[in-house]
Amino acid sequence: MRASNTHKHNYLRAYVGQLDQVLDMGAIAKSGIAIGVNPLGGAGVHYWAAIAEHYRLNMHVLNLEVDQTFRFLPCDWDGQIRMDPSSAFAMSELIALKDRFDIAFACDTDHDRHGIVTKSTGLMPSNNYLSVAIDYLFQHRAQWGKTTGIGKTLVSTQMINRIAAKLGRGVQEMPIGFKWFVDGLASGSLGFAGEESAGASFSRINGTAWSTDKDGITAALLSAEITATTGRDPGQWYETLTEQLGNVYNGRIEAPATPEQKKQISKLSPDNVKSTSLSGDQIKQILTTAPANGKQFGGIKIETDYGWFAARPSGTESIYKIYGESFKDANHLESIFKEAQDIVLTALK
Repeated sequence: MRASNTHKHNYLRAYVGQLDQVLDMGAIAKSGIAIGVNPLGGAGVHYWAAIAEHYRLNMHVLNLEVDQTFRFLPCDWDGQIRMDPSSAFAMSELIALKDRFDIAFACDTDHDRHGIVTKSTGLMPSNNYLSVAIDYLFQHRAQWGKTTGIGKTLVSTQMINRIAAKLGRGVQEMPIGFKWFVDGLASGSLGFAGEESAGASFSRINGTAWSTDKDGITAALLSAEITATTGRDPGQWYETLTEQLGNVYNGRIEAPATPEQKKQISKLSPDNVKSTSLSGDQIKQILTTAPANGKQFGGIKIETDYGWFAARPSGTESIYKIYGESFKDANHLESIFKEAQDIVLTALK
C-alpha cells in the first residue's frame, strides 16, 4: 500500500458520479416519480442509497438484507431459491407493491441483469423491456451516430427487428453471450446491446462507450428515465409498440437431455432436420451460426414466416433449452414448442 504505483479507488463513488453521462438523472429527479428498488441481496445493495442521495431521487430501497443463503427471497416455481429478477416468483414481493410506485425494479446478485415492474402491467417480460429500451433510446439520444446500430442475441425477440426497421437502424444478431457485443459497443457501431435473459448495455448520452458488459443498474434506471420524461411507464410504451407493429408471443421451455444428446444438439446441422414445416407453416430458414458474425451458437434455430424456435443445450444441467416466438398467438406458440421437441429428437436419430 505504500508503493508509489498503488492507489486507492472508490468504485462506488466513481460509478455513481458518472451515471448522469448515461442517463438523464436530472429529469428523473425533477419529475419526483416514486421509485421502488429491491437489490435482492446482491452486490449493488449499497449503491442504490448512494444513487438516490447523489441525484436526490424519490427512491425507496425496500430490502437491504444480505445473507449468503438468500433465504429471505421467495422460492422460485420449483421450490429452489434463485435471485432472478425475471421470475415472477422471486419478484413477487416487489410485484405486490407495484401500485405504491410509479416504477420499480430489481437486479440479480451481480447486478448485471434487470427486472422491471410497472404500475400499468406488473413485471415486464425481459424481451418486452429490451424492445421498449431500444425504441426509446434511439429516439432520445440525439448525439448517437446516424449509423449506430442495435445488437441482439439470435434468440431475442423479433420485435427488436421490427423496431429497428421502423427507426431505420441496422441489427446485428449474435450468438448467445455478451462477449460478442464488445467490439461494437467499444467502437460505437452499436448503441445498444441486449440479450433475452435481461442483460443489456448502452452508450453514454454523447455516444461513447459506457460498459462493454451487462449493466443492470443503468438498464433499470432507464425505466425511470422513460417514465419521467414521457409520462408513460415502459409497460404502457410496449402496448403502444404492439399497436404499431403487431404483437409477438415468446417464451422458453426446458426438456430433458442426456449428456450425449446435449453434445449432439450442440453440433446439429441443417441436414439433420427432417421436417419441412413447423406448426403448419413452411420452414424458411435453418441456422446453426449467427447472422452477424457466422459463429456457431451451439444449437439450431428454425424459422418460418410466422414464428421460430431455437434449441441449445444447458451448460450445467441435463436439459436443453427451447426458445420460441409466434407472430400469431399464444396457442401457436404452444404448438411451436410441442413440435420443436419432436423436430429436435428426430434430428438426433
